Amino acid sequence: MDTLTLGLIQLAAAETPAENLRKTLPRVEEAAAGGAQVIALQELFTTRYFCATQDPARFDLAEPVPGGPATRELQAAAKRLGVVIIAPLFERRGAEVYHNTAAVIDADGSFLGKYRKQHIPQDPAFEEKFYFTPGDGGFRVWRTAFGKIGVLICWDQWFPEAARLTALAGADVLIYPTAIGWLPAEKAALGAAQHCAWETVQRGHAVANGCHVAAVNRVGIETTTGGAAAGTGTEFWGQSFVADPYGRVIARAPADAEAVLVVPCDLREQREFRRIWPFFRDRRVDAYGDLTKVLVD
Repeated sequence: MDTLTLGLIQLAAAETPAENLRKTLPRVEEAAAGGAQVIALQELFTTRYFCATQDPARFDLAEPVPGGPATRELQAAAKRLGVVIIAPLFERRGAEVYHNTAAVIDADGSFLGKYRKQHIPQDPAFEEKFYFTPGDGGFRVWRTAFGKIGVLICWDQWFPEAARLTALAGADVLIYPTAIGWLPAEKAALGAAQHCAWETVQRGHAVANGCHVAAVNRVGIETTTGGAAAGTGTEFWGQSFVADPYGRVIARAPADAEAVLVVPCDLREQREFRRIWPFFRDRRVDAYGDLTKVLVD
């Protein structure tokens, strides 16, 4: 293939999983009608970002992957529309183990597999270690009807090792479903810098690995209920984007509105980039042993 067309769906979350699924399906159809072949949804797309506080009741939001209502509906949609869908979900694995997971559904509706988020953050308003067990399935690439897709999730985007290993496995594109935003107390002083860092590091992954990178964020203000943080909110900064292998942003959604981006990715240019700048060829794998250490003493 010479072109892979991505569809990125950036939405403000509704209250319940059923509402979010009903809200998302028409946007999937819109992206497909616009020519998207691989459609990516935002992190934990069936829920608000419940990780702002620690609340055991939120575990009831999880569902099995596959076999839950979201994957069943999206498998049917993928088959009907002939598109690949990346569906990030709160996964109930069993024995009270839960994951932040992305289901990969092929264009015939078949369930290809899932990526479980491996890097789990723990920060004020991002209490993810309370909810999610780190993924144990490695960094994977799926050969879909429209190309080889690598999926990583949100906090994974800060780690060059994750991008590198996924690209080395053959990914044509790295897709990062995301839920990231500004805290009210930080936005004035740090908001622009935080967004710059987030976008820049991912554009760097595109360059260093000679591939396209897509980040799919949510948008809107979600107010926290319960706990010490009740009444505060996170302003998700949207700005979902696609970067090409030169790190150029070729499409970007707004910061304050829902959007469906349909973005053609030129795989011929990507192949030529890797020939001209052969970073994989020049890697010194014999010199990287210390990467397996926490720190180099």
